[in-house]
Amino acid sequence: MVGKVGKARRVYKVCFFLIRHCVPNFLWVSWATAYADLNDFLQCLPKFSESSYPIIETIYTQKNTSFQYVLNAYIQNRRYSTPTIPKPMAIIAAMHESHVQATVVCAKEHALHIRIRSGGHDYEGLSYVSSVPFIILDMFNLRSIEINVTDESAWVQAGATAGELYYKIAEKSKVHGFPAGVCPTVATGGLISGGGYGPTMRKFGLSADNIEDATLVNVNGTILDKNSMGEDLFWAIRGGGGASFGVILSWKIKLVRVPAKVTVFNVTRSIEQGALDVLYRWQYVAPKLPKNTYIRATSQVSNGEGKKKAVEVSFSGHFLGQIDELLRLINESFPELGLQRKDCFEMSWVESTVFWAGYPIGTPINVLLNRTNIPTFFFKSKSDYVKEPIPKEGIESIWQMVQKIEKVYVQWNPYGGRMDEIAASATPFPHRAGNLFKIQYYMSWTEEGIETTNNYLSFSRKLYEEMTPFVSKNPREAFLNYRDIDIGANLHNQTEFGIARVYGSKFFKDNFDRLVRVKTVVDPQNFFRNEQSIPPL
Repeated sequence: MVGKVGKARRVYKVCFFLIRHCVPNFLWVSWATAYADLNDFLQCLPKFSESSYPIIETIYTQKNTSFQYVLNAYIQNRRYSTPTIPKPMAIIAAMHESHVQATVVCAKEHALHIRIRSGGHDYEGLSYVSSVPFIILDMFNLRSIEINVTDESAWVQAGATAGELYYKIAEKSKVHGFPAGVCPTVATGGLISGGGYGPTMRKFGLSADNIEDATLVNVNGTILDKNSMGEDLFWAIRGGGGASFGVILSWKIKLVRVPAKVTVFNVTRSIEQGALDVLYRWQYVAPKLPKNTYIRATSQVSNGEGKKKAVEVSFSGHFLGQIDELLRLINESFPELGLQRKDCFEMSWVESTVFWAGYPIGTPINVLLNRTNIPTFFFKSKSDYVKEPIPKEGIESIWQMVQKIEKVYVQWNPYGGRMDEIAASATPFPHRAGNLFKIQYYMSWTEEGIETTNNYLSFSRKLYEEMTPFVSKNPREAFLNYRDIDIGANLHNQTEFGIARVYGSKFFKDNFDRLVRVKTVVDPQNFFRNEQSIPPL
């Protein structure tokens, strides 16, 4: 035991030495110095916020009894809630737009680093963790939603969740919806600024493709809308990651028309039931089905009671229409699936969002209003894009890895349809025509301990490496909202352009250069930054 402690101390000293002496002096801010600046920062806040909305009521320092609760309420990944993870010096839980303005102005004036958290779903915790002294600007209180069915639009504040948005739309209309994600607790600030996709994307595109206006606080603390921010910045925040350019306050979204009844299904096929042939065929069919049809395929190890542990594939579908029409389509285009009437369920669009969130059929839609879930597991996610069908032997090799790891699923999300029609440069999100499907590798576990976590991270990287022959190349593309710092990251509060180009080209391809130009204009001193932010020139 003494030997392990001594070794840990030596490792800590080496890490501290490397951080302290390899980081340029002008970027090194000691925690002691930062805490001295914190007092000045806190005194600055009331000067720049509206007195009718006292900002003092939104401040949580580590001395506050509610600090830990507020911090943990929007941490979605247990990897970033352990005792060794750095904690913010303070949390500003903004309740008014002027609180956001004041936080930006005062943090800039006192050289304090901020992280911006809307819903806490950043997979790598970049919205609420930093290796240098920092403040969290929490947006969860800013969650108003104003639906206007007449002009088929809505204003949605950044802290509003997707579930709240779906619920509010359904209150006003049974034939309108919005194309966004399947997780109802994801907040719209990060969801939309990273692209945002869901089971209607083949019909309507991404969330970011359906934005009419936005408001943002820039580096000077000024509130801008589409007209005042200009075409380039409005382009950048719709898929380029808003936290690189400012603080997203709200979005004006375009509502889309949906049928009064849609159809969903979920069927599972084992290897004995021909899962290999069905999944192989899926690659040719799913991206070419009519736009109103979406079928996701998920490979994972079965975990049902009494089941032999083996890989099975779940095919989950969403159809903007009724059962009879869906069955005719699938029986003609994809008979290998063997879809039957008993597998299908008709429901309203908002009820389908509950289905996609993983709740049983018939669950009341007010479950969409649940904002927070205390995380019960640790997880790591990665992403890929596939442009050519994976051969059967390739699928089998993937399954071998999945069966070995067990606590992982490999999810294939079909492209095509509307995604093929939108130009790669229309928004920063470049993954359009030419992609058959996107892959998410999602590994989760409940066992605690750094050694256990490192083992699972190693498994994740090994699976990702094994997939190299089957996915996009030069660059190997990745989805921003499935944050993965393994593909490149600027550490210790530095921003090296060469490193940024590595991850930037994977997230944004040729759009990275335009994002850099926008950043250089709107935030030349790089105030808004994180490990995978856009750098200025």
